[in-house]
Amino acid sequence: MRADARRNHERLVTEARSAFAEHGTDASLEDVARRAGVGIGTLYRHFPTRNALLGAVFEDAVNDLLSRAHEHLHAPEPCTALVTWLREMVTHAGEYRGLSRALMAVTQDNTSPLARCSGPIREAGGALLARAQEAGMVRPDVAIGDLLQLTHAIALAAEESPGDPELANRLLTLTLRGLKDG
Repeated sequence: MRADARRNHERLVTEARSAFAEHGTDASLEDVARRAGVGIGTLYRHFPTRNALLGAVFEDAVNDLLSRAHEHLHAPEPCTALVTWLREMVTHAGEYRGLSRALMAVTQDNTSPLARCSGPIREAGGALLARAQEAGMVRPDVAIGDLLQLTHAIALAAEESPGDPELANRLLTLTLRGLKDG
């Protein structure tokens, strides 16, 4: 990538991050381009779809979640490690209004640019889940895709109920109790 193209790319990601934080993931792409000092055509050359831009914006958070999953993989209590990581997933999905909905929408869509984020997350979470299942702490019929959908749904429910700051924690606790019961 040429230096000017790289600078445009970086500015677009930075401004998209700010716009998404202020207005949610449905923020105006025209506004993102304007904030970055480029035309909408430049935005679309770098990011042909909203999901491509979302993937670039959330790449740092995804990398952090992947690092955390790797750290948790070596924790002495496999179930606690999985639960801790799922809580981190709920927190991550709740960072930007609309992110949990976008993540839920691409869970089964490997062609989406957001799959670049969801694939590695699924793999990392799957390793934590497998370890907890091998330890006999989680039912064998639990799948990582289901857990990820649940975390996104919990984050979405919390987003829709801003007056109840403990809702996500209560819902996650209820969900996690079902992991052990057969």
